[in-house]
Amino acid sequence: MAAKGITGMQTWAAKPGRSLAWVLLLLFCLSHHAWGAGGVEVRRLGLSKVAEDTLLTVILSQAATPRVSTRETAGKPQLVVDFPGARAGHLPRHLEGDALLVQQVLTETAAPGGGVRIILDLFPEKAFTYWKMNRPGAGGQTLFILGLKSDPKAHPVQARVVPSAEPEPIPAAPPGGDIREPETMPDPSPPGEEGGGYQEPKGSVAPGSFAELRRLMPKAAQLFQGLEAEGWAVSESNRYDRPGKRFSRDFILNNSKYPELVVKIVYLPANVPNTPNISIIMLSTEKVTSAEATQYQGLRQWSFAKIKGKYEDIGDFFDDALKPLRVKLREQTKSVALKDAAVFQNFLKLACPGNPQVADQVMKHIQAKVSPRFEGVQFTVSENPLVILNLVDFLYVKVYYLDSTPGGGQ
Repeated sequence: MAAKGITGMQTWAAKPGRSLAWVLLLLFCLSHHAWGAGGVEVRRLGLSKVAEDTLLTVILSQAATPRVSTRETAGKPQLVVDFPGARAGHLPRHLEGDALLVQQVLTETAAPGGGVRIILDLFPEKAFTYWKMNRPGAGGQTLFILGLKSDPKAHPVQARVVPSAEPEPIPAAPPGGDIREPETMPDPSPPGEEGGGYQEPKGSVAPGSFAELRRLMPKAAQLFQGLEAEGWAVSESNRYDRPGKRFSRDFILNNSKYPELVVKIVYLPANVPNTPNISIIMLSTEKVTSAEATQYQGLRQWSFAKIKGKYEDIGDFFDDALKPLRVKLREQTKSVALKDAAVFQNFLKLACPGNPQVADQVMKHIQAKVSPRFEGVQFTVSENPLVILNLVDFLYVKVYYLDSTPGGGQ
């Protein structure tokens, strides 16, 4: 459901390169006018993490449509972004990855005006989808954004990566918008309403309040009213762009009656015409503080080099170190969800008032026996709104709302 609201969503499906295909691709790239890239300068690029999306942001002198393709090189899965015929500005040759899907980002340039290629080295066996979009930037520039997101329904590349010092998979960290790039990077703040972007609505509601949440996400107003009545409070709120042109927002809600639970909220307003605002609201058990939970979180912080020093390959690390802990975590978080079943049921009934069966379906899945044979699963319980139940490690339910009303329902 959410995927339908994002331009150009495509599913990762790696295909081994063939020499003939590469010859055809080379010939096609030589005609850079076919891509509308003539005269384009690739000025800056950066990698950032916003909520569950890893974003590659490329600043261009003018609008251009690059070719995005997948491939394997020496057993490594890669995502390649080509700007045929483009000139290279002050581009870094290397960027650190996000330690989850992307190991590193490399840039290559041909002779002046010969094109720019951006290569994302990916972690093997990581299933994901990607989307792409263009939007206006500051000073007449254009921002090309490529977004990657973990997706267990996609088909990962079955490959092994040779030892490297790059960081390895990991932690579910709070969303952040800091782009890792040179300090000379110009500020690519989102456009205002005149540029098709989100403009902060006029009003007097307090930032980080339930009133603001209801204003930003009107479809979830009933859910927020219920959470507030149950004693949930906003403990943290963040915005990720300049005042007056705020783009993405995130909030964290806590309740002293339920110390092992947390509600996390992400709001992504539309920044191009005819696309919806996206709201994501998650009720999670990730505050469980058992020894297994602490150990699991610690292991997820390991670098790839550290993993290679203790395990023959990354598959052994997942099978021998992470998988047994995930089984324990599923058992522990299942107990929390059953103990606080009323919280989950009320959350889902308020989130899906038109589909009361959702709460019963989720609880039925939670009550099922935990099997040590499997890595865990995710269930799509509803499509409108989209409701996902995660039973991989820390149990959570996540609800996605799409709202086409400009300005977050104002």
